[in-house]
Amino acid sequence: MLRLGRRLVRFEHPAVMGILNVTLDSFYDGGRYLGKDQMVERAVQMVEDGADIIDIGAVSTRPGAKLLPPDEESERLVAAVTAVRQRLPQTPISVDTCFSLPAKAAVEAGADIVNDISGGAFDKEMFSTVAELGVPYVLMHNLTTPDRMQDCHVYTDIVQEVAYFFSERLDILRRLGVGDVIIDPGFGFSKSLDDNYDLFAGLGELRELFPTTPLLVAISRKSMIYKLLDTNPDEALTGTVALHAAALLAGAQMLRAHDVKQARQTIAVVEKLMKSQNNSTSGLCHS
Repeated sequence: MLRLGRRLVRFEHPAVMGILNVTLDSFYDGGRYLGKDQMVERAVQMVEDGADIIDIGAVSTRPGAKLLPPDEESERLVAAVTAVRQRLPQTPISVDTCFSLPAKAAVEAGADIVNDISGGAFDKEMFSTVAELGVPYVLMHNLTTPDRMQDCHVYTDIVQEVAYFFSERLDILRRLGVGDVIIDPGFGFSKSLDDNYDLFAGLGELRELFPTTPLLVAISRKSMIYKLLDTNPDEALTGTVALHAAALLAGAQMLRAHDVKQARQTIAVVEKLMKSQNNSTSGLCHS
């Protein structure tokens, strides 16, 4: 359940955050949704496919990308949020930004959630701005800017180090009065291929360490899939579905996805499996 403005939104099933990149150079779908009609049509289609949230990004954070100046990003983001909000007045909108200026402008234009790939590290005003706005915040683990994403950090115990990162920043956010925080392990950011899979294997541990904080998994078509399979983002859907299923079994409550219909179908299958497993366990006879 999230507080979105003056309403409480309860997700009865794991939520799907549909990705809407209004950028030229995003790693998978850059350039597809630049015009107002294209971005609105895409948002509507994702909602029809089962998206609970539309996550709008106006700047690419692919490996090697350069961040835009905040005022330029703000202009792009506000235009996209305004267009989508007019067409989908009730659908929660998240904005993918690491700067307080576009975050504030987007929320004032109708966005509900701030999704920050920097974990508050790129803009010292981000945490206080989110607190002032009173909106849910996605706290992602990351140690570098996108242009240095491949300069991987050396981890001793990646799960414990990511957990410490979350613990430290959650404490700051809560002291500022930010009530709704979602944690994102940051797959693909400042992590090697092996780091990503070691961290993924620890998702269950993260759920145990942060039982009241929703866990978002964002691995859709990422390099941890296509590099492992020696392919490309266009051919990474099967691997994405496999990891989505594994994430749900480990306790993930949100999936950020390009392919909303497939994510929603994966949720349905995994929920059915888990229900059957629970029924089987509860039906055991004890002597």
